[in-house]
Amino acid sequence: MHFSLLRCMAALMLLTVHASACYAEQPSSSLEQSICGLKEPFIFWLWSSAAGEASAARLARVANVENVAITSNDGRILRGYKLKASHAQAGNELPRGYLLVVQGNAMLADQIITHFEPFAGLGYDVYIFDYRGYGNSEGKRRLKAILNDYRQIIQQLDRQPYQRQAFYGMSFGGVVLLDALQHQTGEMAVVIDSTPSRLSDYGCPAAHDPVNNLPLDTGNLMVIAGARDPVVKPETSRELLELAQDRGATVLRDPAWGHPFMDNHTQQRLEAVRQFLLQE
Repeated sequence: MHFSLLRCMAALMLLTVHASACYAEQPSSSLEQSICGLKEPFIFWLWSSAAGEASAARLARVANVENVAITSNDGRILRGYKLKASHAQAGNELPRGYLLVVQGNAMLADQIITHFEPFAGLGYDVYIFDYRGYGNSEGKRRLKAILNDYRQIIQQLDRQPYQRQAFYGMSFGGVVLLDALQHQTGEMAVVIDSTPSRLSDYGCPAAHDPVNNLPLDTGNLMVIAGARDPVVKPETSRELLELAQDRGATVLRDPAWGHPFMDNHTQQRLEAVRQFLLQE
């Protein structure tokens, strides 16, 4: 056998052993069962490793950010940040609404939250949480648990006296949001950015495919795709975009954009997101 292949196999074995040790640190709950096959724990471990370590130093000079946390149904503490609304509204001390950002599967909350200062400046509290098992959040990284976590996060935010709801899910975060919002009602605006049409192609239940969780009326939805996206390639998201457009969604296909926060068009992308979500 070729020497380089042996080295790759040995490295993969070491990674698997290390990952298994990490998974054993905390007893599993019923939510932390794999539903996408035997590879699910390892794939999530690779993604979370790519995200890196949380660093409070990134936010040390941000005056309007505070730590937030919720406890999941199975007792895991999910930690993140709240970027507090900084624009005073005439005659109203309450924020105009909230924006929940659900990031890609190789990102942490502290890496991107400051990009959403324009939303805070327009009177919105911005929330971003680390996924279960990522950054500062506890638990094992599993699809079933993460989807349940975001249903719970949204329920808790909706108990607060916010007038408007806005949601931005990018990449894997779009999968999470479409699943979490499928039974939600009320006034909201949603942007799904660079999200694949299906997870079932990777062995996950079809019930969690984004195309199966699109509402029949998508007038409050924008779907974005970049023609130069190397992560979620155009053919991977085409079915979702076409179905969303057929149901009334705003669809933005940009020939120059790549994947969120991985190209040189972050400012333009977030401006398009802001204009749609806030209608300003």
